[in-house]
Amino acid sequence: MKKIFKIKLVRIILLTVGSLIYAIGIALFLDPNSLAPGGTTGIAIIISKLTSLKTGTLVLLINIPILLFGWWRFGTKFIFSTIYVTFISSFFINMVSVNIVVKYGVVTKDLLLSGVAGGSLMAIGMAMIFRQGATTGGTDIIVRALRQKYRHIKTGTIFIITDSIIITASAIILKNVEIALYAAITIVVSNFVLDSVLYGGDSTKLLYIVSDKYDLVANRILEEIDIGVTFLNAEGAYTSNDKKVIMCVCRKYNYSKIRDIVKQEDESAFFIVSSASEVFGDGYKSHFIEEI
Repeated sequence: MKKIFKIKLVRIILLTVGSLIYAIGIALFLDPNSLAPGGTTGIAIIISKLTSLKTGTLVLLINIPILLFGWWRFGTKFIFSTIYVTFISSFFINMVSVNIVVKYGVVTKDLLLSGVAGGSLMAIGMAMIFRQGATTGGTDIIVRALRQKYRHIKTGTIFIITDSIIITASAIILKNVEIALYAAITIVVSNFVLDSVLYGGDSTKLLYIVSDKYDLVANRILEEIDIGVTFLNAEGAYTSNDKKVIMCVCRKYNYSKIRDIVKQEDESAFFIVSSASEVFGDGYKSHFIEEI
C-alpha cells in the first residue's frame, strides 16, 4: 500500500509541475502578446482579447464539454488525470497572469522571443504530462477519438488542420497577420521541443512478447497505448505447441507502460526488448522522407 501511495503521489507531483511549466509558457509569454498557438488554448486567448474573461477561465470553460465527451468515450481511467491537469493548469494560468504579468508587466514584447520561449515551456510541460499518461485536454481528446474511427488519417495531419484553422481565425479576428505568423512559429517550436523531450530523436524500441495471454496483452496495448501490434505465428521447439508472438514498435516513453501491462497480465511472459534505429510507417518516418 505504501508503495502504491508513493507511486501515485509522485505522479500527482509530476503532473502538477508539468501543468505549472505549461501554464507559465502561456501566461508569461503567449497570452500577453496575443499569440494563439492552436488548440483550446489558442481559442481561449483569442476570446480573452475580445472579452474581459481571463484566459485560464476560458481554457477551463472550453474544455468542460470536451472532458465530458472524453469521459463518455474513453472512461474514467484515462480521463481522470486529464481532468486534474485541465483544472490545475487553468488555475496556474490565471495565478501567474495576476501575480506576475499584471503586477510587474510583460516579460518581453518581442514576438519571436515570446513564441520560442512560450512554445518551449509549453512543450516541456506537456511532455511531463504525457509521460504520466495524461493530456492537457482539448484537441488531444478530439484527435484521439477521430483516430479511433479514422485510422487512415495521421494524428499529425489532424493537428495541422485544427491549428491552421485557429491561427487563421486569430489573424482575422484580431486583425493582425503578423501575430498569427508568429503563432505558427510557436507551434513549430513547440512540436519540435515536444518530440525531442518525449522521443529523444528517432529512438524506438522493438518488442517481442511471448505469452499464453497474448490476446489480453495485445488488447491492452491497443487500447491504452494506442499503437499497432502484430501477431507472429510460432511453434515451441520443445513442446511443438503453436504460439502467438506479439511484435510491436514503441517510442521510448511508452516502453515502461507496455512492460507494466505485460507484468500485470502474465508474469511468466517471455519479453525481448531491442532498439530500432529507424522505423518507417504511420506515426514514425515517412517512406518518402529525404535523408540528409
